[in-house]
Amino acid sequence: MKKLTSLALCSLLASATLAATTVYAAPVSEVVQSDIRSASNKARDEFRNPQQTLNFFGIEDTMTVVEIWPGGGWYSEILAPMLADKGVFYAAHFPSGTDVEYFNKNLPKYQAKLANTKGMEKTKLTGFHPKYTTELAPAGSADAVLTFRNLHNFYMNGDDALKTTLAAAFTALKPGGIFGVVDHRLPENLDAEQYRPSGYVKQSIVISMAKAAGFDLVAESAVNANPLDNAQHEKGVWTLAPTFALGDKDRAKYATLGESDRMTLKFIKPNKM
Repeated sequence: MKKLTSLALCSLLASATLAATTVYAAPVSEVVQSDIRSASNKARDEFRNPQQTLNFFGIEDTMTVVEIWPGGGWYSEILAPMLADKGVFYAAHFPSGTDVEYFNKNLPKYQAKLANTKGMEKTKLTGFHPKYTTELAPAGSADAVLTFRNLHNFYMNGDDALKTTLAAAFTALKPGGIFGVVDHRLPENLDAEQYRPSGYVKQSIVISMAKAAGFDLVAESAVNANPLDNAQHEKGVWTLAPTFALGDKDRAKYATLGESDRMTLKFIKPNKM
């Protein structure tokens, strides 16, 4: 019998736990396996567990869902086609018309992806940034707001940027709506300020600030956990796959380690305020 690595065992246990409590919706399963998704994106499923994650958040094909800062569209390739017929998908990408070169370079790439990928053309594109524009979607319109490996970007720019982002998510949601978070987890015993530029953030900080914004934490999952990652790397989380910020230096070691240890948290906007 093949010996399981710690990462594989953790993933297996997490998946088994979810399978025991979750009925998998066919639309999620179908889109995860579909040809709409690029081969390179599918290759990351081992570490990002999209089917288990979306079902943990309770995402259904009839919902109105917002994704904050979808980047190159890794999750958008799943969410947009899934919601195209019965639901609505908002992609709250980088705002246009700023002087931020990174935004101006990557937003057009995402726009082209939406235009040229079957199943993604119905996406409603909005712009979001705590400094420039803070409407993710019309107020009270969303059944779910999701953020995958993004809250740390706002946290790195200070607590106020993260507070603004959480407030924007709260505003966009209907009462009872879901706020789903996946992000790189900093161990609780490490100094938060020292590691703020690292791309990692303490789970306790995310929970505390989300509660301060009005959310209730209803569940957490180990589906995206990686016990092999101690979060202490020369170039922060970008040392790991898929970025490999150190280039060839220790690449084999980091490739074996896998992607970051991640919290997976499900919040709701209370029905009664």
